Amino acid sequence: MAVTTSTRKGATRAASAKTVGKSLPLRPVSRETVQDHVYRELKELILNGGIEPGRTVTIQSLSDAFGVSAMPVREAMHRLVAEKALTVVAGRSVGIPPLSVERLEDLKRVRVEIEGVATEWAARSISAADLDRLGELITEMETAHAAYDGRRYVPANREFHFIIYRAAGSDSMLSIIESLWLRIGPYFDLLNATGNWWASNVEHRAMRDALLRGDGVAARAALKADIEGAAKALMGILEGQG
Repeated sequence: MAVTTSTRKGATRAASAKTVGKSLPLRPVSRETVQDHVYRELKELILNGGIEPGRTVTIQSLSDAFGVSAMPVREAMHRLVAEKALTVVAGRSVGIPPLSVERLEDLKRVRVEIEGVATEWAARSISAADLDRLGELITEMETAHAAYDGRRYVPANREFHFIIYRAAGSDSMLSIIESLWLRIGPYFDLLNATGNWWASNVEHRAMRDALLRGDGVAARAALKADIEGAAKALMGILEGQG
């Protein structure tokens, strides 16, 4: 078969493309890196109250728990320290950042505004399936409260709120809310002793009822009461410690 000029040019372009492709630092997008996996799992642990305030964890203990080398754990910890979800305590140890009265007040103000908007928006688009799940989670939280079971209450509370926030349809807002919860979430387990869990469940029912009616303003008001009630209870704990 005769080799034409166009054939030679096509072969040259194909070879050039392969060379360029090999020189780029590309990774398969469908595969999660070990570092990303450790980061995601550690973030879940923080959000669900798995690292209690005042407790420290080491790179080695997390490496052993995840069954990985120290490098991906160290990188994940650095990311979470940068996001203010963790703080360096000593050397290779990290813990939950201390919560001051000023920091709590700041987080409360921001949460009321941003999570309030998300809740109001959700009233326009939340699905029947999501509303059903909210009802189930309210029952789960009431059962957990009666049993003084933070391991069940805290994840159920988080799922309840984030069903609503996802229904708002804003990935940008959801990312901001998640970063706020990384900073305040570890302290939610302290609230049962204050009676706040019971009060919070009252507001959860009010939120769901408002969403059922499509009343975003009322849902936002219930969310505001929920956040402010929790902040007031935590404020009492912090002032008692001071």
